[in-house]
Amino acid sequence: MSDKKPKKPQKLRARLPRGLVDRTPSEIAATRAMVETIRAVYERYGFEPVETPAMEYTDALGKFLPDQDRPNEGVFSFQDDDEQWISLRYDLTAPLARYVAENFDTLPKPYRSYRNGYVYRNEKPGPGRFRQFMQFDADTVGSASPAADAEMCMMAADTMEALGIPRGSYVVKVNNRKVLDGVMESIGLGGDENAGRRLTVLRAIDKLDKFPVDEIKKLLGSGRWDGGEEGKGDFTKGAGLDSEQTEKIVVFALLQSGNVTELQDVTNLSSEKRSTVGKVLTFSSDDGDKSYFVESNKGVIDGMMTHFGSTQTAKDGIEELRQIATLAESSGYTRDRIRIDPSVVRGLEYYTGPVYEVELLLETKDEKGRPVRFGSVGGGGRYDGLVSRFRGEPVPATGFSIGVSRLQAALDYIHRDAPKKIDFGPVVVLVMDRNEIAQYQKFVTTLRNAGIRAEMYLGNPKNNLGVQFKYADRRNSPCVVIQGESERNNPRGEPVVVIKDMILGAEIATATSDRDAHLQKQMEAQVAVKESELVEGVRKVLARHNVSWQ
Repeated sequence: MSDKKPKKPQKLRARLPRGLVDRTPSEIAATRAMVETIRAVYERYGFEPVETPAMEYTDALGKFLPDQDRPNEGVFSFQDDDEQWISLRYDLTAPLARYVAENFDTLPKPYRSYRNGYVYRNEKPGPGRFRQFMQFDADTVGSASPAADAEMCMMAADTMEALGIPRGSYVVKVNNRKVLDGVMESIGLGGDENAGRRLTVLRAIDKLDKFPVDEIKKLLGSGRWDGGEEGKGDFTKGAGLDSEQTEKIVVFALLQSGNVTELQDVTNLSSEKRSTVGKVLTFSSDDGDKSYFVESNKGVIDGMMTHFGSTQTAKDGIEELRQIATLAESSGYTRDRIRIDPSVVRGLEYYTGPVYEVELLLETKDEKGRPVRFGSVGGGGRYDGLVSRFRGEPVPATGFSIGVSRLQAALDYIHRDAPKKIDFGPVVVLVMDRNEIAQYQKFVTTLRNAGIRAEMYLGNPKNNLGVQFKYADRRNSPCVVIQGESERNNPRGEPVVVIKDMILGAEIATATSDRDAHLQKQMEAQVAVKESELVEGVRKVLARHNVSWQ
């Protein structure tokens, strides 16, 4: 007989995968309210809902993330039982393209739709960078008109204001990928064979507001270590450009910033090249030299045409920007809301024309007093090639996406010091007598039928009142309903219920008011009403504290 004690079964450790978050009821309620606000704006613009699955065939999604070597780089993928690759969607646009192509003959053209849901990125998680996050998209498929792009920008501005972000605290920035494509062609990165390197270049330029120029050069060249030195931290593979190609891209990217001082301070350009940079950013007018990059949309466009319009591709893109700016300004969306800004790149490869981003301009500081920049909370652009992949014919399309998760996090941080709205739980009917469960359930049903959130305490029926009150308190219940034997056998007539105001009760426990006011609150905090007046009695408590579950 062995003296060894049997091993205890090993407990499974509860742990959340990196890059994912759990969401609480208050966070879900805030997201729900935000989504409904966005939905109202999109529908006002005439868009209708559609829903696509979270999974698609990998080839239908396309290789528009940095996933050139294997199907599951950049996306989460697996093989089905028929050995076909399936991936979780990395955005809501590629699945829409598949849906439109599959239902092309039955849909009205242009087809205007919206959808929201979670998307998934198989990328390195970091601060504010998650592997699962929510987006809310609107798209117009079947229109090549710049008016469709201008409308997306105007709708983006309207959505920000509907969400309570005041004018002047956000800006919709617009650029055109054709301008950058022209520059890419000039350094030998045109053609399908260079698609992967172009995407890496785009993502490097997109980090210009986060990293010093020297770090951007590493991303354009051989690559970058997060730790600053070889072997330290994670390694990000670069675009493999030579020094001459890298310099052209860096200069172009910095010219886009529209900030002469920043350009001269952070680069090692020769004095001759700095002089050239100055000329690029400054344009002559009757009033003298002005930096039109910060004066007007027209000035930006004129400057782009003069200095970046060396190829037909770039010229076409700049003219499209001119039309978008004209249409927006004719409807009252001036530069303070919609701004032509050559610094906008957008990281996805499938964009073919105008691209736009919504940037929050609100200034705030973290707990250590350091300034916090929220950056882009939404964006989109024209993707004329996505549907065409399925149809074999040109199908123009443009769309806009709000990063719901990112915008919600930004708004929560901005309003972190504001009084928090209490997320009230349901009215709780306490269990005083295990033999009267049916009666307590009847009370719950009566309240629910009247549109009041309610539940019966479903814990151990042997739990005393103290335990049940503690439960109701943790649920943020506005009030509880009590009926014991004495209330049920009311000698004065109809059975009664006691309604205890949990909110007022908490105030009484901490109040230091005068005796008369204290006694008055005690009288209001717990009242007995007839069973037939249960709904009316609960509603009085809810009205007293302006309780709403909307």
